[in-house]
Amino acid sequence: MAKILVVDDDFTTQLILEEALQSEGYQVRVAQNGKDAWQIVQQWHPDSIVCDWMMPQMDGLSFCKLIKADPDLTTTFFILLTAREQVSDRVQGLDGGADDFLSKPIEIEELLARVRSGLRLQSLTRQLSQANLRLNQAFSELQQTQAKLVQSEKMFSLSKMVEGIAHEINNPITFIYSNLQYLEDYHRDLFELLSLYQQEVTNPSSFLQEKLATVELDFLVSDLPKLLMSMKTGAERIRQIILSVRNFSRLSEEGLKKVDIHEGLDNTLLILQSRLSTANSRFIRVVKEYGDLPLIECYPKEMNQVFWQIITNAIDALEEKQKAIEANYLWCQGKVKSKSCCPSSEVSKEDVFDWTPKITISTKLLDCERILIQIINNGLLLPIEIQDKIFEPFFTTKSIGKGKGLGLFISYQIVVEQHQGSLKTIATQEGGTEFQIELPVSLVANKNSFKFA
Repeated sequence: MAKILVVDDDFTTQLILEEALQSEGYQVRVAQNGKDAWQIVQQWHPDSIVCDWMMPQMDGLSFCKLIKADPDLTTTFFILLTAREQVSDRVQGLDGGADDFLSKPIEIEELLARVRSGLRLQSLTRQLSQANLRLNQAFSELQQTQAKLVQSEKMFSLSKMVEGIAHEINNPITFIYSNLQYLEDYHRDLFELLSLYQQEVTNPSSFLQEKLATVELDFLVSDLPKLLMSMKTGAERIRQIILSVRNFSRLSEEGLKKVDIHEGLDNTLLILQSRLSTANSRFIRVVKEYGDLPLIECYPKEMNQVFWQIITNAIDALEEKQKAIEANYLWCQGKVKSKSCCPSSEVSKEDVFDWTPKITISTKLLDCERILIQIINNGLLLPIEIQDKIFEPFFTTKSIGKGKGLGLFISYQIVVEQHQGSLKTIATQEGGTEFQIELPVSLVANKNSFKFA
């Protein structure tokens, strides 16, 4: 049963409105002015208010503004009664928050129709507000699911594409590599034959002598073996890269496997070699401090994704620090004026070149059941307030277009939920950032208790 509050300083109007509304089955309460009505509203929360404009102590428009300013009452349908007929008066009332107007003298049938209409609108508005609240609650849950699906689909598509490219490249490079040995044997036979010809033909014609001089035979004989060796080394390098790419994507190894964690780390480093060697024109030094680890039971494709994401973030942090060092140096030299203040200690030209970007990867066995992987960079320090948010979905400190805030969130899901491990980040004493990944050695007993999206 809807609740209606009638506010009017005229006793006769109160009785007429109260009787008419009660005859329609509404609960009705009455107040003589806006001040008394406000006290009733605090306890009763009516669905609709029928209120006179001109009243003592607090007029109807002031009371309407109070109602609409309260988040708990803003959906209350407010009908303003007035004898004013000017358009400017109605505009003032609508701007003050009134939902409808009714002119005096009051036509009861019109009043009841407006109340019914207002209650329908108010009911729909409240339903919409409740639906919005439920949607907002569901949105945060859907964000995580969406992030998992987006990243999982993206990584699957990328892995599938990489696997296909690696396969297509592997066939011709295998053909080239396998034939290089035959080419080496053929060139050796040809040079031996050429040497015999030179011994037998002691007096070659002028045409032959001119040709020998043109081709620079001595240089060709000495350089061709080097050229073949270079081609062989390059082909072998390509084969190793293809093998690492295929091992990294591991499309043919879905599910739980026993793997060498170090192999996964090395394959990831090889995939990122171009960024490691060209980060802001500095070669990033990679220090590997691998301990003696057993084979680890895990989902290798997903764990490679974690390694890739964390090492990529480390490279980004090192690049940002390099930019900061160079910006500080340029500022101190007076070449740029964009910084708000100078660093506490001057950055010299030597400082720019003395700092060496470094990523340290260490592994060790904590006990017979768990291992620890530490990936440390000496880039920019990660602020404490960001450390608390870095694993949240869609949180990113990168510029638009460089990241969507999904990588570390998905990495956290993979390590913590899928592998029952832990993933955390801490600031290092040297000023960089350390990611610590703790994993169980075996997941056999729990391999059916969870599944990554």
